[in-house]
Amino acid sequence: MSGVIVTGPPKAALEDVDALAAYGVATVSEAMGRTGLLGPGIRPVQQGVRVAGTAVTVLSWPGDNLMIHAAVEQCGEGDLLVVTTTSPSTDGMFGELFATALQRRGVRGLVINAGVRDTQELREMDFPVWSRAVSAQGTVKATGGSVNVPVAIDGQVVRPGDVILADDDGVVVVPRERVRATVEASEAREAKEARSRAAFLDGQLGLDRYGLREKLARLGVTYRSYEEYAGGGEPAPGGERS
Repeated sequence: MSGVIVTGPPKAALEDVDALAAYGVATVSEAMGRTGLLGPGIRPVQQGVRVAGTAVTVLSWPGDNLMIHAAVEQCGEGDLLVVTTTSPSTDGMFGELFATALQRRGVRGLVINAGVRDTQELREMDFPVWSRAVSAQGTVKATGGSVNVPVAIDGQVVRPGDVILADDDGVVVVPRERVRATVEASEAREAKEARSRAAFLDGQLGLDRYGLREKLARLGVTYRSYEEYAGGGEPAPGGERS
């Protein structure tokens, strides 16, 4: 397998990356029209951490971490390393030594579509990681691959310089051209949710706030008292409470 290491790709502005980090993965994905999620199989090895960074991408042979070594040189302040393999792999391709080198260069975390190890050490050194698997199985350094090329994870394309946002709920990719617009859409969604939260604290029901009673009626959902339901009686007319 031959490959290429691309240097100096365009990146989203760090001020926009940091602004996006104010919002959770769920909010950002919703703000983009429910797109960008890398899937539920990639999970955090820590809890209570949210991080955003510009993607440095790695395409590796399964069970081979040679190209992660090559990628470290291409990483800098504000980046987040994204690793995938040419076919499925759960081997522990990344551990504490890699994290030490990346942390020294200002890298904010790792998303890997394979396995990691040294998870206790990773948590202790506050280097956040989201991975497909946790495995002590070691790897080799024998096969070429690529750095800073578009890669696909769970049907989502991640390009170098795109923004990766990750938290306890998972991982989302935001195309670098859409970061500023996504920040604004996320801010608007947060404001809308704040109004709903205040209404719920005041006792309002989602059925009324979102007009869902009318939808239930249109769908033919009816209300019955327990006695009617247990006895097979007729539903209350118009879907109203009896």
